[in-house]
Amino acid sequence: MCLLELKNINKYYKISGSNKFHVIKDVNVSFNKGELVSIIGESGSGKSTLMNLIGGLDSNYSGELLVNGKDISKLRKKELDTYRKSKVGFVFQSFNLISHLSILDNVTIAMTLSNVKKKARIKRAKEILSELGLENQINKKPSQLSGGQKQRVAIARALINNPEIIIADEPTGSLDSKTTMQVLEILRNIAEKGKLVIMVTHSEKVASCSSRVVKIADGKIISDDEIFKFENTYNLEDSSSNQKRFKFFGIRGKNLGIISAVKLALKNMKEKFARNIFLSIGGSIGIMSVILMLSLGNGVKTYFNTMMNSHVNPLVIEVNMPSEEDDKTIDLDVAKIQKPEINKEKSFEDTDIQKLSQIENVSQIEKGYTLISMGSNSLSYNGKGSNLIRLSTISSNITESNIQEGSLPKEGEILINKAVSDKLGGDVVGQKVTLNLLLNQKTVKAEFVVSGIENASGDLSSIIKSVFLNYSDLEKIYSENNSALKPNVMYINTTSEKYTPAIKEKVKEFGYSGSSQEQMTSMFNEMINITTYALSGIAAISLIVSAIMIIVVMYISVVERTKEIGIIKAIGARRKDIRRIFVCEAFLIGVFSGVIGLVFSYAVMNGINTMSNKLFNINVVIIKNSYAAFGVGVSIIISILSGILPANKASKLDPVESLRRE
Repeated sequence: MCLLELKNINKYYKISGSNKFHVIKDVNVSFNKGELVSIIGESGSGKSTLMNLIGGLDSNYSGELLVNGKDISKLRKKELDTYRKSKVGFVFQSFNLISHLSILDNVTIAMTLSNVKKKARIKRAKEILSELGLENQINKKPSQLSGGQKQRVAIARALINNPEIIIADEPTGSLDSKTTMQVLEILRNIAEKGKLVIMVTHSEKVASCSSRVVKIADGKIISDDEIFKFENTYNLEDSSSNQKRFKFFGIRGKNLGIISAVKLALKNMKEKFARNIFLSIGGSIGIMSVILMLSLGNGVKTYFNTMMNSHVNPLVIEVNMPSEEDDKTIDLDVAKIQKPEINKEKSFEDTDIQKLSQIENVSQIEKGYTLISMGSNSLSYNGKGSNLIRLSTISSNITESNIQEGSLPKEGEILINKAVSDKLGGDVVGQKVTLNLLLNQKTVKAEFVVSGIENASGDLSSIIKSVFLNYSDLEKIYSENNSALKPNVMYINTTSEKYTPAIKEKVKEFGYSGSSQEQMTSMFNEMINITTYALSGIAAISLIVSAIMIIVVMYISVVERTKEIGIIKAIGARRKDIRRIFVCEAFLIGVFSGVIGLVFSYAVMNGINTMSNKLFNINVVIIKNSYAAFGVGVSIIISILSGILPANKASKLDPVESLRRE
């Protein structure tokens, strides 16, 4: 059985409309192992087209093209890629080496596409390069070699996957006479070892060195002459073994892996290092903007929450009864607010107190009472007075850190805030004052000693005139005036701060509400979040610009590397492999953009925080790890999405047309 057989092969090229040019006409020819065949003819005779058909670069023809009895015209695209990768090796007139890869990488690229391990492919490449006298050139670039050396590298690349067929397109066309004889001798030795070597040439001198000469003119074979036969120095059994090693019919071989694609993409990107760096910096601006906007919102929110929580004992949870209408509804009727009996909220009953005390990790329950009034309650001292808006009982929620001056109130003492202190003359700590309290439609009086002034920083106390006293003192006032004081707020003490969130959730499950401070904090946090997301959305517009920039640069890269793509396809790269290489390049641009953007973000954060600490003693910008991960992730996703269209374009390029591109 012949190794290669062509039966009734016809090939047409479309010219315009329905017009066609018949370039290959009823070609019937067969070839065997161990032959050095020259296909000779003038330019335009169809010899290069025939080479493309045999090499699997062009599958648009009629007839049968049999390799080991299998018709490659019936192969699917993936199988045809495997055929070029394992059965055929190409040697081109213009060498077609990839300029930015080393000699070693140029030779091993076919094995890289087969996902062969690095150690194995380097060993194989060094063996072949050593046989061709290039063992000292492996780390050089193609531009550093002579024409003869380049052609030997191309031959080494063709042999790397141990193919059965070597196709050489004008292999000596760019060489001087001495180098021509050296290359022909190498091809002759390859044929003697059992390979089928087909040379396409127009040179009679080159053809004279062949064992067989096939002449073609106007798309037809006009002569087929056997000059001589090589001695059977090759072992057909070994050849059969090699054939088993590189099967391509019905068996799916290994293909380019992700890690290999990333490494190849990195090597490709080094060729345009400066451009890729500037592209990454351009993409990083959008990422940096989004990270900084999110971090600015986080810094402001953290400062606000810290400020609010600094005056609250983390071990104490304030619990309020929901209002009769809706605990989110605030009645602003001044007439109602001025009347204590209408102002009263729902009180905690014994069942409520028992339910709260049974919550896990609760160490103690404190009763409390808060009264809001406008003009009905007041505090007087030394002929001066101050109307009170809020009267509250003291609890463990207020600590020494909340005291600006003096101390927490003991029995018979009250704590006032700065707004009340200013109204009474300022220097009232340790002085006796009179509390005027509207109770049961009459004003009752009680004397107290001012224990201290509350630190109003970060709280509405700075403008709301407030006093704080012990629950037992207020209860005594109510009792002396034939009234019963019932708590309208409870303070839950926890055993550890780590249990506070769980207890708050349990309180909400029972239908109670949290403190007014928590509600206000929640409202402000929501406002900050909305503002942050709005600013981040505006900043994200620059990401669209980055995406467009990546698409443009990737398309330019496809155009610049058209011939490189053709070379890779000629040695067996699948469409998927080409896509994978370009998408990996886009992925790397995304990684670099994200990392650069993150570095810039931290640099800007440190600069802003240095200034804000000097001016306000706060950190305005705080980058969370989640923001950093989000920024890098978004950068990668946008880059990959931007690279898909150019990658698809690259994968669809015709290898024959690509190889013609200069």
